Amino acid sequence: MDIQLLLLTIVVSFILAVIAAPLLIPLLRRMKFGQQVRDDGPQSHLKKIGTPTMGGIVILVAFTLTFLKFSAIKNTDFYVLLVATLGFGLIGFLDDYIKIVFKRSLGLTARQKLFGQLLFGAIMCWLLLSNDHSTAIGIPGTSWSFDWGGWFYYPFIIIMMLAISNAVNFTDGLDGLLSGTSAIAFAAYAIVAIQATSLPAAVCSAAMIGAVLGFLVYNAHPAKVFMGDTGSLGIGGAIGAIAIVTKSEILFLIIGGVFVIEMLSVVLQVASFKTRGKRIFKMSPIHHHFELSGWSEWRVVITFWAVGLLLAGLGLYLNKGL
Repeated sequence: MDIQLLLLTIVVSFILAVIAAPLLIPLLRRMKFGQQVRDDGPQSHLKKIGTPTMGGIVILVAFTLTFLKFSAIKNTDFYVLLVATLGFGLIGFLDDYIKIVFKRSLGLTARQKLFGQLLFGAIMCWLLLSNDHSTAIGIPGTSWSFDWGGWFYYPFIIIMMLAISNAVNFTDGLDGLLSGTSAIAFAAYAIVAIQATSLPAAVCSAAMIGAVLGFLVYNAHPAKVFMGDTGSLGIGGAIGAIAIVTKSEILFLIIGGVFVIEMLSVVLQVASFKTRGKRIFKMSPIHHHFELSGWSEWRVVITFWAVGLLLAGLGLYLNKGL
């Protein structure tokens, strides 16, 4: 596989994002597409009210242009990756747009968002079915795998896409947190894709690395722009699709361990409060718990980046990528 091609993809995507963000930020300000902040959150976040959001448009534009440009192979995997990233990104865009323009704090209803995610998940399944995609699922770090057929596999990957996109969405709560952790995950998946000899997945990973790092230039603390659901759901769609086309579905639990922890913290918090009337964490997702425990925002972000890096390394080791 052409490593120079992947490096060029990263560089071009990064440059596009760095150029596009300063053009978009003033436009978002004029349109008053500002961030809303939870009243029960850390008080330090109140100063973020009004910071432009929907910056995920920058990520999706930089990704799309470079992915289309540098993908020499336009096979089924290519279209699965494109549908997942832009499809889930579109759901996020509609959610952000409704929140801001129509002043609906919840954006899309849960049913509307679920319908969109199921729709694009079904399109992915149709594309994979048309190419006789393997329905076997491997266990990381072992030679074991199990194949219960399409009746199990395709519902499984739809649920997987729902879980991953929402887990990534929960992680987007601090300046630079998701940009950094997703860059690390995409870097790991670029190596996984090389090992799996999937050029579309490798180029997709490289395009996303450049896009999120370019966005991070403006999203690092103190953030000048937030990605919104447009970016977080698009990123989640890309990560989930890469895991599927590289046949590393279960490996996401390790490489994407930070996202898994964030989602579990929300699930556990809600379950505990509904069953016992008590909270486990001071606030969920768990990054807010550390903030309310006295950690600075930057300390939380750096720590989560470090954890993401360790988990990515462990995932690559188990995948025999090192």
